[in-house]
Amino acid sequence: MGKHSMQRDSRLPNSVKGALVMGAVAATTGAMPAIPAMAATINIPGLGNFDVPVPQEYEAPVQQLNQQIQQAVSAMPNAQAPGAAQQQAAPGIPNFSPNMPGLFNQAPSASDIALDAARSKVGAMYSWGAAGPSNFDCSGLVQWAYRQAGVELPRTSFEQSHVGAPVAFQNLRPGDIVVTNGGGHVGIYAGDGQLLNAVQSGSPVSYTPLRAGDVVTARRIV
Repeated sequence: MGKHSMQRDSRLPNSVKGALVMGAVAATTGAMPAIPAMAATINIPGLGNFDVPVPQEYEAPVQQLNQQIQQAVSAMPNAQAPGAAQQQAAPGIPNFSPNMPGLFNQAPSASDIALDAARSKVGAMYSWGAAGPSNFDCSGLVQWAYRQAGVELPRTSFEQSHVGAPVAFQNLRPGDIVVTNGGGHVGIYAGDGQLLNAVQSGSPVSYTPLRAGDVVTARRIV
């Protein structure tokens, strides 16, 4: 029998294009046609290559179709390399970055807020019985500072010596309450061996050295 001749155009007939599309869908779903055919590869930008069963005589037109797809993609505004779209964030969702401000940052504790509040009062004058906002005695400063963090403490240093949880000197952290002078004085540990406190009459709120032997008890507000 004589061979049938076929005019090959750069455009495939609609019936062939339909067969190719159905073949691509079948390849992605796993439902492959049960008809014998040669495998031709269609490249879909951003998705990859798909082996599609087609009659052997359509292998060359399939290659032409691949070229047309690539040319069409290249001609599109803001064209990207195949697969690049997969690296972009979904619309409306920012790309993840471990350095994004605020991401995974731990919220400040009450002791952090209280210490920052007390620092803002460095230089305020001591006044017996005063609890701020302009003048303070020792326990008044501690009470006022923790109030800024939403924590209400007792008024006197003796009462404050029983709040929170006890903490050893070597385990002190900034913001811990430290009671000294036999229980008659209290301040807030500021780190680096410094106590932030309203010291005495005539002296402003300031940092003073703290030694282990000075401590009656240290308390952590948890």
